Amino acid sequence: MTDDIANEPAVESDEALDEVSDSEAEPTVIIVATHNEHKIGEIARTLLPLLGKPVELRPTTGKPPKEDGTTFAENALIKARAAFAETGLPSISDDSGICVDALNGEPGIRSARYTSAGTDEANRNALVEAMKGEKDRTAKFVCAVAFVTAEGERVEIGEWPGKIRAAAKGVGGFGYDPIFAPDGVPGTAAELSPTEKAALSHRARAIGQIAPAINHFLNHRAN
Repeated sequence: MTDDIANEPAVESDEALDEVSDSEAEPTVIIVATHNEHKIGEIARTLLPLLGKPVELRPTTGKPPKEDGTTFAENALIKARAAFAETGLPSISDDSGICVDALNGEPGIRSARYTSAGTDEANRNALVEAMKGEKDRTAKFVCAVAFVTAEGERVEIGEWPGKIRAAAKGVGGFGYDPIFAPDGVPGTAAELSPTEKAALSHRARAIGQIAPAINHFLNHRAN
């Protein structure tokens, strides 16, 4: 007499089926509203490990909107809203810069446009020149991250305190990293590895704060 049960196909548990379903789920596309490859890389390194569902980050392809906000948060929202309006897809954007105490918070939201040339080197050199003779070297990187979907908007702020060096040091990072010495870190931001910077920076802090909202969106979408 044959054992019919032995010949029946195995039935997977609900838990196993859920694991298979999650692993095979199509990733949710989130638009990153920037053309800056360095920023996209930093956002990916920091954000993706914090998310509980598969996500594909895609850079925006649209024309950059006019950033006429008066704060980092306003400019981050302008960019994320523009990407969402263009694609209809959930969009994330950041706006960041360096704020120097001795310069009354400058360059601030003008950090990327601090000089007419607008290059990283020109901006760094101009800031070093502006700080000549200043005893108070305290500064902070500030980052606002905005997340925009059809359900609503969210903005979070991260800050990274430190000091402005008199000369550039290090070859990593971008922007003002070579002249920014973070508090509690030997050397400059440009001397950190990408992984170290992804764990410590102003952008990492803002992303860490906004990640729960993105996870809530992903979980709600999955249901």
